[in-house]
Amino acid sequence: MAKRPVFCIHNEKVVSKICSFEWFPGFAVSQKRKSIESLHNAIRETDVSARPLEISTKGAEAVGVKLSAFNLRLNGHTLENIFQSAKVFENGGPYTDLLEVPPREAKRDPRLHNSGQLRVFYYQKDEFPLIPLTVFYDYIYYAAVKESLTADEINEIVRYNYFTDIEFNPEKSINTQARTAALVRLILEEYGDLPDLTKEEFIQYHKEHVVY
Repeated sequence: MAKRPVFCIHNEKVVSKICSFEWFPGFAVSQKRKSIESLHNAIRETDVSARPLEISTKGAEAVGVKLSAFNLRLNGHTLENIFQSAKVFENGGPYTDLLEVPPREAKRDPRLHNSGQLRVFYYQKDEFPLIPLTVFYDYIYYAAVKESLTADEINEIVRYNYFTDIEFNPEKSINTQARTAALVRLILEEYGDLPDLTKEEFIQYHKEHVVY
């Protein structure tokens, strides 16, 4: 058995719940999909109205695959590259050369682990704080969804009310595309579309609507 957080909307806030499910070990996509289906079945057992969506390249639904950080693009770069290249540490960064390497290579660059404490994010001549947690990741993810998906694909998100990321381990990281997808759905639910939000507007909305 394994445990994973799943993300949904409750009282106009993005919240997480922990679900226990049967884990299928192995790196093959077929094994990942078995684990995803097991997790989704566990969600349905606790909520008969649940319509879960896996947000990753391992998912079976096309919109969930497109919402993966490895597929979303913003200003010509993948979301993963932007996120890693924007990190500013006490002893280095931002490492903007990471914009031009494969996403998985950017994520594993040793400088990200050898440059001291993370201080801020710096992107397009603007600084983003570390608090609220995940706000920079969520901000660029939101912008990338608006740029990468069609209106029909964006509207498809509201068909789902639980969001999962089978690779996300909260003991190792805090950012997950599943949480942000839930936030996107909340904004769609409130506004009917994805409005253009300034950095300040997005941060304020994030403070009011995301629970850790």
